[in-house]
Amino acid sequence: MVKVYLSFGSNIGNRAANIRTALELLGKKGIKADKLSGMYATEPVGMKNQPDFYNLCAETETDIGPEQLLKAIKAVELSMGRIKDGHWGPRIIDIDILFYSNIIINSPGLVIPHPEIARRKFVLQPLSELAGNHTHPVSNLTVNELLNIGNFTETTQRIGEL
Repeated sequence: MVKVYLSFGSNIGNRAANIRTALELLGKKGIKADKLSGMYATEPVGMKNQPDFYNLCAETETDIGPEQLLKAIKAVELSMGRIKDGHWGPRIIDIDILFYSNIIINSPGLVIPHPEIARRKFVLQPLSELAGNHTHPVSNLTVNELLNIGNFTETTQRIGEL
C-alpha cells in the first residue's frame, strides 16, 4: 500500500456534501481516506467573481497505481457532474493528487507532486494538518516550510470538520 495525499475543493451547491460524496465514491473504488484535515473556506484564486470554495485534504492508502488513481478520480468528478468551465472556474468538485508516496511523475497527462502545491495556501494549510513534515520530493522542503515561506493571494479560514 502506498500513502497518497489528495486535495478536494467545491464551490457549487452544497460544498461540504459534494466533498463528502466524492470521498464516499472514491472509497467504493478502493481509495479510502484514513485521515481528513479540517474544512477550509477559501476565496477563489484567479477568477474572483464566483462563490468561495470549501477545501480539505485527505490521507489515503491504496494499491492502485498513479495512472489508475487519476482515472478513478476523473470518473468520480464526471459522475458528480463536473464540467470544465475555464481554468479557474466554478466546480462542483475538484480532486487533485498532491503526493503519491515520494515519487515524481512528469508525463503529459499526470504530474506528481501536483505542480501548484507551493503556490496554494488552500492546499498547504489543510495538508499541513495531515502531513506537515512530509518532504516535497522536488523542492526538498516540508509542507510546513512551504506554507511558512509562501506568498499567497487567497485567504483561507478553517471552518470546522467535514
